[in-house]
Amino acid sequence: MVYVQNAFGQPLMPMADGREVRLLLKTGKAVVVKKAPFTIRLKVKTKQYVQPVTLGVDAGSKHVGVSACAEGEELFCAEMRPRNDVVNNLSTRREFRRARRNRKTRYRAPRFDNRVHSKHKGWLTPSVEVKIHNHIQVIKLVTQILPISKIVVETAEFDLQRLKAMEEGKPLPVGTDYQKGEMYDEYNVRQYVLHCDGYTCQCCGAHPTEKKPVKLHVHHKESRKVGGNAPNNLITLCDKCHDALHLGLIELPEGERKRGKSLRDAAFMGIMRNTLIERLRSMFSIPVVNTWGYVTKYTREKYGIKKSHTSDARCIAGAPLAKSVSSVYLIIPVRRHNRQIHKATILKGGNRKKNQAPKYVFGFRLFDMVQLPSEETGFVFGRRNSGGFDVRHLTGKTISANLSYKKLRLVEHPNNLLVEKVS
Repeated sequence: MVYVQNAFGQPLMPMADGREVRLLLKTGKAVVVKKAPFTIRLKVKTKQYVQPVTLGVDAGSKHVGVSACAEGEELFCAEMRPRNDVVNNLSTRREFRRARRNRKTRYRAPRFDNRVHSKHKGWLTPSVEVKIHNHIQVIKLVTQILPISKIVVETAEFDLQRLKAMEEGKPLPVGTDYQKGEMYDEYNVRQYVLHCDGYTCQCCGAHPTEKKPVKLHVHHKESRKVGGNAPNNLITLCDKCHDALHLGLIELPEGERKRGKSLRDAAFMGIMRNTLIERLRSMFSIPVVNTWGYVTKYTREKYGIKKSHTSDARCIAGAPLAKSVSSVYLIIPVRRHNRQIHKATILKGGNRKKNQAPKYVFGFRLFDMVQLPSEETGFVFGRRNSGGFDVRHLTGKTISANLSYKKLRLVEHPNNLLVEKVS
């Protein structure tokens, strides 16, 4: 399937005949705009004959299915994996900033009069914001190559209190239970954890009394960067056990070593569903419709379709029995800049190694699409001054960990979205 734009960059219906495409390119009547998905732009004026095309989007936190269908035929199919590295990057940045302030400035009392969420209404955390942006990016990509007349997005809302109760084996919440969260009547997380653990060390069983005072600490089972300050990631320990645990002399009890199932993805879906629909309606002049997961499930089971992100997107688009397209794409968003100047490791002499590499190394940029001598295409994931490049597929498969730049041919410079045909 070759996607076509007219002379003004507006999308037309795609072409399935490769011979006609080659003839247009050979005679100079068209030019290549994108390599993946392969898109051409006509240099001659044509009539705008298009059919109604519906875009189905199966929104998600880790996987997003996209399918565009018209008159019983699928025209585009892809799976996008949103970025999940923002929490780790921001936590690392916070550690660097605190360490730098401790080294270079005198003590300054914390101030709480300049917080973003108090200045901007509707502010969302960066980890949620970037995933919403990734959804919009992939929808924009499809609207640039196909004449989309309708966008249907499936969103979901999860009952987090019910999921937590099921996970912990507690009675399911009903009625007024939803008005009383797990930390009801507790003034902070630390107090709640101490209360749940009965003010008792969960390793040695020490309990403070008047005759034998014991200092209690609240310990993170998993690091704050990974698990955060959620109550299920905290445990009560006495000061002696806490120190011994960090020295590696003891271990936590068997059932207390992990925080349990994370509900971060479910929380994201509940936060983003209304924001995504509102932003799409303000950005596009075409209708944007919201649908629900139970409707998709009913359609999929009605026609006996195997569950996948792309098949769900086809059901959302209203064409469950449409003829599947032969090419399925994998789309990976990447960040544009890395502002970290130096690496964290300090070399001998107190020097810090620079973290930022030149934009071009032997004429290649990071994430460039390149072609190997075997005519296999991949992406540059690492560059060395010696000339050896790390080339991989977007699926994570390594093509060559140290291939000479002389054997690579540039196919396309990167965009925010890396696109590769996987089937």
